[in-house]
Amino acid sequence: MRSRTIPGSAGRPRPLRILGDPALKEPCREVTAFDGELARLIEDMYATMYAARGVGLAANQIGVPLRVFVYDCPDDEDVRHLGHLVNPRLVETDGPVIRGSEGCLSLPGIEAGTPRHDHAVVEGRSRDGEPLTVAGTGFFARCLQHECDHLDGGLYVDRLTGLRRRRALRAAAKAPWAVAAGEPGR
Repeated sequence: MRSRTIPGSAGRPRPLRILGDPALKEPCREVTAFDGELARLIEDMYATMYAARGVGLAANQIGVPLRVFVYDCPDDEDVRHLGHLVNPRLVETDGPVIRGSEGCLSLPGIEAGTPRHDHAVVEGRSRDGEPLTVAGTGFFARCLQHECDHLDGGLYVDRLTGLRRRRALRAAAKAPWAVAAGEPGR
């Protein structure tokens, strides 16, 4: 019987970057080296995501400005999707736009109804450089779009407007983890 390695079991959780950290606003760089350092980063990202009880994590959320994200996320039929993408690009979104509850490990405890397409397709590479295409619907499509936004320097609150945005930012400003150096999201 062959044993399977559990993603993140060889990694170590890293500190999360929180709303207001400039690392979250900068677009990430393409990965050029598919090596042991990348494999360690991915393991640490899984370990961090699981420790924080998330369903997805982008590298810039731990201060690494590279185009990498990991996920362990169910879709609306409760089918588990587990994996990672290196140099991902959102290549297709379609279906109805649904305003669903969305949160983020970089805004702990704050959720808001965020509009997202119900279907998404992302292309990228594996940690070994092999081409990957990942498609998702429902909650998993939301996760894929959310993580791609992170890598482009965006947060889900950037997609909010009006009262929803004001409420989310007000809650973030009052949160115990709020950055003391000024307005959230700067």
